[in-house]
Amino acid sequence: MHCGTIVASFFEKAEPQPLFTLRFILYNIRYGTGRRIKRAWMDILRRTDTHFDTITKFISELKPDVVGLVETDGGSFRMRRQHQPSHMAQAIGHKHHTFGVKYKARGLARLFPVFSTQGNALLTSKEIKRERFHYFKHGMKRLVIELELDHANLFLVHLSLRRGVRKRQLQHLQQLVASANKPCIVAGDFNAIKGPGELNGFLSATGLEKANIADSPTYPSWNPYRVLDFVCYSPSLKLKSCTVPQVTFSDHLPLVCDFEEAEQTQTLAS
Repeated sequence: MHCGTIVASFFEKAEPQPLFTLRFILYNIRYGTGRRIKRAWMDILRRTDTHFDTITKFISELKPDVVGLVETDGGSFRMRRQHQPSHMAQAIGHKHHTFGVKYKARGLARLFPVFSTQGNALLTSKEIKRERFHYFKHGMKRLVIELELDHANLFLVHLSLRRGVRKRQLQHLQQLVASANKPCIVAGDFNAIKGPGELNGFLSATGLEKANIADSPTYPSWNPYRVLDFVCYSPSLKLKSCTVPQVTFSDHLPLVCDFEEAEQTQTLAS
């Protein structure tokens, strides 16, 4: 066989090489207070520093590139004034993190102790190109965190418990995704109490796909039957795997998703 033919054959059969890989963990950690026991509103006021370290160790062992924390504490008495996202980022070796209180900017909830430190966060070992906080026009929980990385835009949300409000929030989120100039990962606790079908219109309008294709339930962690937590992604990102570890460190189960973006391999003929 001629040498040129051998080289051409090699390139034609070569597998595309990933431009980047990304392990994304989504976890509603319930402020690190553990799974619900009896009184949902009372037991989230417990001290969290010891239990939060257990969650941190679990996440660290999974070696994520990005962690999306829903219901995390920005430094209340529960954590002995420690900032949970900062504490975790340092512990797992992530250089960057961003945190925001989830309630309306300058809203009443921000004036109360504990509530003023309740929010969501993104932690990453990747370089952050841009960071933005958006706020829904409706609902009590309004924060949308957007991070732009080299190869993707990340959005983290915690949607309303009220279905009508969730619908309006999804419409707003659809607009944010449409304005992104990179492939997107949209994740969070969507509180889809009526089922995953609540997201059909959002997915159709944005072109995003669900990572948890089997709709494995994520709530409650000790006997899951509801799919409340979602990771959605642009089809140009290749989903390698999505697992739902069966752990009861919170009242929700985490999602662990592995993505890559494949480089198009060219043949010699091109």
